[in-house]
Amino acid sequence: MRTGGEEGFSLTEILVVIVIIGILVLLAMPRFTTVITRAKTTEAKTMLKHLHVLQSAYHYENDLYSGKLEEIGFEQAPLITNGGEARYEIKILSADIHGYVAQARAVVDFDRDGQFNVWEIDQTGHIKQIVPD
Repeated sequence: MRTGGEEGFSLTEILVVIVIIGILVLLAMPRFTTVITRAKTTEAKTMLKHLHVLQSAYHYENDLYSGKLEEIGFEQAPLITNGGEARYEIKILSADIHGYVAQARAVVDFDRDGQFNVWEIDQTGHIKQIVPD
């Protein structure tokens, strides 16, 4: 009970506010996780689109697709596991005169469920998610 002249909040009032803030944070976290995951998958799509542009230019000049990233001028950014910032490792799985398949494989398990996100692109430029995370 308060007597005249005392100001401030009681311990109960402060605890109630902390509990309410905690509940609001718990409700907001799934939305933030979805946004963060979407941003990380944008990295994979952007790198695969860049690889597609380089493969297309190489194909126009040489009448075949390259199986080597260096040949088309694609430079893999340093991976987050090696002190860099890239979360996806890019590889060309197959390439010949008719087409190619390249893959972006996550090197980090974003939601810690044991599955690593994988995306693929082919000579048509179609990007598809192979393993969702």
